[in-house]
Amino acid sequence: MKDQKEVCIILPTLNEEQAIGPVIDEIPRGALEEQGYRVDVLVVDGNSSDLTREIARAKGARILLEPRSGKGRAIRTALEEIKADYIFMLDGDYTYPTTYIPAMLKALEKYPVVIGSRLKGKRERGALRLVNFIGNHLLTLLANLLYGTRISDLCTGFWGFRREVIQALDLKADGFQLEAELLTQIARKGYKIGEIPILYRTRQGKAKLSGWRDGVRIARLLIDRRFRPEGKH
Repeated sequence: MKDQKEVCIILPTLNEEQAIGPVIDEIPRGALEEQGYRVDVLVVDGNSSDLTREIARAKGARILLEPRSGKGRAIRTALEEIKADYIFMLDGDYTYPTTYIPAMLKALEKYPVVIGSRLKGKRERGALRLVNFIGNHLLTLLANLLYGTRISDLCTGFWGFRREVIQALDLKADGFQLEAELLTQIARKGYKIGEIPILYRTRQGKAKLSGWRDGVRIARLLIDRRFRPEGKH
């Protein structure tokens, strides 16, 4: 069908052989296809040394290798080559249930950007350490104060976009400052952000975030982008 719209689900990975199979299996591909969407699952792998790529390929995902380090770099590489009508990005560690994608797609009819909020939703025991919980609240408050937004979970790894939003962004972040940079550019360009409460699960495998150091980097980026002219990084 010429007018059939495409949904692309981007999964950045680095040594996620425990989780990537269940993540892909959980994607509600059948429900999305019944609604008339083509579904593209794109695993952007940071040169894993385990079986992440092999498992993802066996599950029907496309593989894009990005040997340069950093989640932000992986997402930027993926966004440069996809042309889908709707784009979702979420971590490949099984913390974010892909079953929320149909609800987020529905929300994208009203909002150009939708996030899955862990702080409005529920969290499995141990899924979010107290220091990360508090830090995320503080960073979200800082972002809302600086950019006039009203989001509840700045550091969520679950985002959905209309294609025109992605085309308007000029992302530079390589690491875990990606979500903060997304917020700064989306807010400055005037796009409204919707939210869906989600369940946040305990991750499978080793965490890659380094706690307060990444929090400091995120805060610095928020402040820097707010007071630096558009286009200068």
